[in-house]
Amino acid sequence: MTADPRPLCALTIAGSDSGGGAGIQADLKTFAAHGVHGLCAIAALTAQHTRGVSAVHLPPAEFLRAQIDACFADFRVAAVKIGMLANAELIDVVRTAMVRHRPPCVVLDPVLVATSGARLLDADALDAMRRLIPHASLLTPNIPEAEWLLGESIADAAAAEQAMRALLALGASAVLLKGAHLAAAAGGAAQADIVTDRFADGRVAVAFCNPRLPIEGHGSGCTLASAIAAQCVLGQPLPQACGEAIAYVAGALAHSTRPGRGAARVLAHFWRMVAAAT
Repeated sequence: MTADPRPLCALTIAGSDSGGGAGIQADLKTFAAHGVHGLCAIAALTAQHTRGVSAVHLPPAEFLRAQIDACFADFRVAAVKIGMLANAELIDVVRTAMVRHRPPCVVLDPVLVATSGARLLDADALDAMRRLIPHASLLTPNIPEAEWLLGESIADAAAAEQAMRALLALGASAVLLKGAHLAAAAGGAAQADIVTDRFADGRVAVAFCNPRLPIEGHGSGCTLASAIAAQCVLGQPLPQACGEAIAYVAGALAHSTRPGRGAARVLAHFWRMVAAAT
């Protein structure tokens, strides 16, 4: 049998950021920076910039379904990154699509609020998001998102470890609990200077500890999840994919710029290419 000559691709199902720093735009730039062909299914249109979100427009559920099906019908989708899904109907469309197409890797970033603080998810979507979680290879919540999913506060490292177990119990194959919000809230010089991202899959547990950068980055969560998806397309197992993606995001933050008037900085997704050229 002749091998399929088509390259492996990554699909992002997320919202569009008109400011270019997060969502679909960040995901596609991240895929390209990893040498992976990127596909997209747009689950929301947002009017936003570095200072906030002023409007959100959602496509009909059938149109989101058509976008996803079109990608799977023509491309070899090796990984899917799921980002902003604003209501229960759209979440259920994506869940049904994951059951139907069964991609090898699904990275679910349960986006709740934008960097600006604007809420991007309907309050009634919680149960639908919980139904989607068992179809994820990896769940990548930050602390507020984990608190939302679990209905309890996460105030310190011990609570974060307990939250990891509870998130796995929701059905995800693995969890990467991002620790930036926890470090900021927990206080203490040592904790405030270090960000600990925790990975667990029920067999392997890894803590990724890195210096905190004094940067408010726009789109860092989107970029991290899409970088993990890209690493999975390239053949990395999940623990290594998470570690590589965290290092990539740290570099993108360190080289970030302020193209808008807001305080949030936009990540430099192609920082490695620029560094290599110089």
